[in-house]
Amino acid sequence: MTDELIRPCPPGQRTELAVLLWERALDPQKGTWSLPGGRLRDDEDLNVSARRQLAEKVDVRELAHLEQLSVFSNPDRVPAPRRIASAYLGLVPLTADPQLPSDTTWHPVSQLPRMSFDHGTVVEHARTRLAAKLSYTNIAFALAPERFTMSTLREIYCAALGYEVDTTNLQRVLTRRKVITPTGATASPGRAGGRPAAVYRFTDSEIRVTDEFAALRPPT
Repeated sequence: MTDELIRPCPPGQRTELAVLLWERALDPQKGTWSLPGGRLRDDEDLNVSARRQLAEKVDVRELAHLEQLSVFSNPDRVPAPRRIASAYLGLVPLTADPQLPSDTTWHPVSQLPRMSFDHGTVVEHARTRLAAKLSYTNIAFALAPERFTMSTLREIYCAALGYEVDTTNLQRVLTRRKVITPTGATASPGRAGGRPAAVYRFTDSEIRVTDEFAALRPPT
């Protein structure tokens, strides 16, 4: 089993989509970077196993969203004996701060290190899935803080989609679909001053389809 954890990079850094990886200390492929994972126990199903391994190995105990991504079964994906991987996509909010082991760190998806086996393919598959779901679901709730301004949410969408998104259009679309709700509060003005930005929250904290035929596309 392979568990893929994705989140925006933490505050204070340029917002990028990041994936949690650990560096292999032993062969095969010593020094490459792997997604967290492990064996399925006889007394657990896949969902239970994914959550257990993330808690035990990388101290990630609270996930905003977890779903099965795909099964990877190429006979040559790892050295013998053959292993079939059921990969999971886990989303961690911008504000989460798990206590990671020393050999584990967040890496920008756009600048992956040398990856183990087929794990680079798994990461790309997950990013494509996430980008698609941003179009027709409210899945961004799993990446955002509990309260946010539209500029913060826009940065998260841009990081996950890989291209620029207009703040006004994003606000209009998400409001029309009842994905976000204004809290009535405003954020403190920045150093440049100006009008305080409105603060929003996600209407739901569980995934739902908002427009099954929608597709967010890069600007032309």
